[in-house]
Amino acid sequence: MRVAVIGGGPGGLYFAALAKQLSPRWDVTVWERNAADDTFGFGVVFSDETLDGIAQADPEIFGAMSAEFARWSDIDVCYKGQVLTSGGHGFAALGRKRLLQILQERCAALDVDVRYRTQAPPVEQLASEYDLVVAGDGVRSVTRSAYAETFVPDLDERHSRYMWLATDKVFEAFTFIVAERDFGTIQVHAYPFDDTRSTFIVEIDEGSWRRAGFDAFAARDHPPGTSDEDSIRLCEEILADHLDGHRLIPNSSKWIRFTTVRNRTWRHDNVVLLGDAAHTAHFSIGSGTKLAMEDALALAACLHEHADVPDALAAYEAERKPVVESTQRAAQASLEWFENVGRYTGQEPLQFAFNLLTRSRRVTYDNLRVRDKEFTDAVDAWHAADTSTARPGGAAAPPMFRPFRLGGLHLRNRVVVPPTALYAACDGVPGDFELVHLSTQALGGSGLVFTGMTAISPDARATPGCPGLYTDEQEAAWRRITDFVHRQSDACLGVQLTHAGRRAATSAPRADGRSVPLGESGWPLVAASALAWDAASATPVEATREDMDAIAKDFVTAACRAHRAGFDALELQYGHGHLMSGFLSPLTNVRTDSYGGSLADRMRFPLAVLRAVREVWPAGKALIVRISAADWAEGGTSEADVVEICRTLADAGADAVDVSTGEVVAHERPRHGRSYQTPYADLVRNATGIATIAVGAISTYDDVNSIILAGRADLCAVGRAQLHDPLWTLHAAAAQNYTGPGAPWPPSWKAGSGRPPGSRTDRVPPRLHLLRRPPAPVQQRWLPPTEGAVPAVTAAR
Repeated sequence: MRVAVIGGGPGGLYFAALAKQLSPRWDVTVWERNAADDTFGFGVVFSDETLDGIAQADPEIFGAMSAEFARWSDIDVCYKGQVLTSGGHGFAALGRKRLLQILQERCAALDVDVRYRTQAPPVEQLASEYDLVVAGDGVRSVTRSAYAETFVPDLDERHSRYMWLATDKVFEAFTFIVAERDFGTIQVHAYPFDDTRSTFIVEIDEGSWRRAGFDAFAARDHPPGTSDEDSIRLCEEILADHLDGHRLIPNSSKWIRFTTVRNRTWRHDNVVLLGDAAHTAHFSIGSGTKLAMEDALALAACLHEHADVPDALAAYEAERKPVVESTQRAAQASLEWFENVGRYTGQEPLQFAFNLLTRSRRVTYDNLRVRDKEFTDAVDAWHAADTSTARPGGAAAPPMFRPFRLGGLHLRNRVVVPPTALYAACDGVPGDFELVHLSTQALGGSGLVFTGMTAISPDARATPGCPGLYTDEQEAAWRRITDFVHRQSDACLGVQLTHAGRRAATSAPRADGRSVPLGESGWPLVAASALAWDAASATPVEATREDMDAIAKDFVTAACRAHRAGFDALELQYGHGHLMSGFLSPLTNVRTDSYGGSLADRMRFPLAVLRAVREVWPAGKALIVRISAADWAEGGTSEADVVEICRTLADAGADAVDVSTGEVVAHERPRHGRSYQTPYADLVRNATGIATIAVGAISTYDDVNSIILAGRADLCAVGRAQLHDPLWTLHAAAAQNYTGPGAPWPPSWKAGSGRPPGSRTDRVPPRLHLLRRPPAPVQQRWLPPTEGAVPAVTAAR
C-alpha cells in the first residue's frame, strides 16, 4: 500500500513509524515543508496513560523518550503571594525538538521516506496517486479546507490572548501563576522540559491585554519567523517577581488566540485527518502533541486490523472521536475557567487553588484526596472553619453536609431535590403520590425538597396533571403533605409557583418525552408576545396590562396560600420558557411597549411580580427565583444579561437564584454533559455574590462536594439521581462514612444506615511480599541533574 503523510510533526512521524513497523512492505512518504531541525514551541507534556501506549507500541521510541524525560508530580499555584502545592499528579515532559529528533531517527531506521523542506502536492493529486492520505497539517489545515463540505469544520476562536515562550528558569513543578496587576489579571502556565529550560505560556484576557499596552506592540509588523520582542520584554517586567532574574526565550512568539477545532467527520474517501487538523484541546489540560500521537497509534492499529481502507478509517474515527470529544469537554471547561480567572481572584488562596485544580471536572474532590490527602484536608479545614459539623475523630464533614443559611432558613446540608413534574394531580389537587414522593425525598436526607411546577391559576397549568395553589381544596391538600413531612423530618419543603405561558395546555410527556398541545380540550394561552412554541402549538395572545395585573395578583394569592400551607421556601419559575421567562428572553419578547426592548424593560413585569410576592412572603422563609441562564440559541440571553438579571432579582428581594438553562425556544441546541449547567451558577455566584443553586446532570456526591468546595455554587440540586434512588443523600453519607447532623437517618431506618457488605467483602488477602515497598512520596519535584549525574526528582513528602 502507498501512504502519503502531509506534515512531519510528531503525529505524522509517529504514524509513519508505526505503520512501517507493522507493514514493512508499505511505501510511506512524509512531506514536511520545514527543515528537519526547525521546530515551533518548546516542551511537550505526556500523561502516564499515553506513555503506556507508546511503550507498548514502540519500545525503541519510548526508551529514547524516557531517557530524557523531566519527571515530577507536583502542581504549584502561585497566587496572592503564596505558593500552594498539590502532589500526586504525575507528569513527564521533554523538548519538542528532541522529540522530533527521536521520531526522525526512528523513521530513518524503518526506511520511511521523509521529504523535508518540501511542500506536499495538492491533496487531490495525492488522493488519486496514493491508497491513503494522512493529513497531519495542523490547526490551519489546507486539507481540511479543501474538503470542508465533507469535514464540516467548526473553528471556535476564543477571546483571550496567549504567547508561547520558554525561560531559562527551570521550574520544579507544573506551575500556574495568577498575578493581579493594575491593568487586570495575567496568568502563566509553566513547566520544565529539560535541565536548562521550561515552557512559559503567558495568557491574558482581551481587556487586560489592551490596558497593559500589548495591543500597541501587537499592531506592529512582525514578519514570519520573528517575535514580538517588545511584548516579551514587557512580560519580563510584569512577571519579574516570578522569573527571579531569568529571561524569556522566544521562538516566533507572538500574541495569538486559541482556536478549538472540531469536525463533523475526520475522513473523506481515502483522506483522513490527524492531530490538530482534526481537533484541538486547550493547552491548560495537556498537549496537542499527546493527542496527535494517540491518534497516530489508533490509526496505525486500525489499518492493521481491517482489510480495506474505508473500514479502517471508519474504525479509527469510531474509536478516537469519543476519546477526543471527552478531552475537548474537559479542555473547554478549563479554557473558560482561565478566560474568566478574574472572576475568582476574590477567593482565599486555598479555595482558589482547589478551584483551579478541579476546573476541568476531571480532577474532583475524591480524586484529589487520593492524590494528595494533606492538601485536600487543608482545603476542607478552611471551608469548614465556621461550622461545627465533624466526622468521628474531629475531621471536617464532607462539604455537601455542611449547613447553609438560605434567607431565613437553616438548611442541614447543601443538597436540594429540584422541582420534579409528577403529572399526578387531579384538578390541580395534589394527592397520595405527591405525599409519598415528597415525604420519601425529605426522609432521604436532602436539606431542601421542592414540589414540581405548581400553577397559580387554572390557565397557568402546563398540563392537566399539574398541581395548583389557587383553591382552598388545593391549599388543604398541600397542608396535609407539609404537616406529614415536618412531623417526620427536619428537611425544608419548597413550592415552585409558575404560570406556564405559551407552554401551557399540553399533555404530559409521552413515551418519547414530548408533550403535545391539548387543542380544543385545552385552555387559553397568554405570553409576553404572540409567538407559538412551535409549528404544532397554538399562538398565545400577547399579555395586556390588565392580564399582567391579574397574573401578578394570582402570584401573590398563591404565595399567601403557600405560606398558610406550611411551605418553608418559595421558588418563582422565571425560566424554561414559562411566562416570566418569556418576558426575560429577547428571543421570546418582541413587544414594542414599555415591557419589551431593553433588558430593563423586559425585566419590568417579572420584577413587579417578585416585589409583590416579597411583600407577602415572610422574611423567615426563603424566596428563590429559577432562571434559564442560557437559551442555547443565537441571539438569546447573554452572560452579561444573566449577571444583570440576577443582580436585579437580588435587589428586588430574591434570597437565591436557581440557575438552570434552556427550554426557552423549541429550536435550542443545548450542549449536554456532566454538570453542564454548573458554569452558569458559577458565573452568577462569583460575579454577583448572590447565593446560587447549581442544577443539571449532577449525579454523584463527588461532584457535589467539588462544586461546593470550589465555590461554584452554594447548593446543588440533584434530580434524576434522586428519582433513581430517593435515599441518595443518605447513601452518599454512608459511602463517605459520615454520621453527623447533616444526614440524619430516620429512626425506623437506622438499621440500614451502614454500607451493606458486597460480594467477597469477607475475604482477607494474604501477605505476598517479603519486604514491603515504601509508599511513593506524594510530592515530587524536578531537579536538573548536576554535571555527570542523571536527572532526578526530589521528594517533599
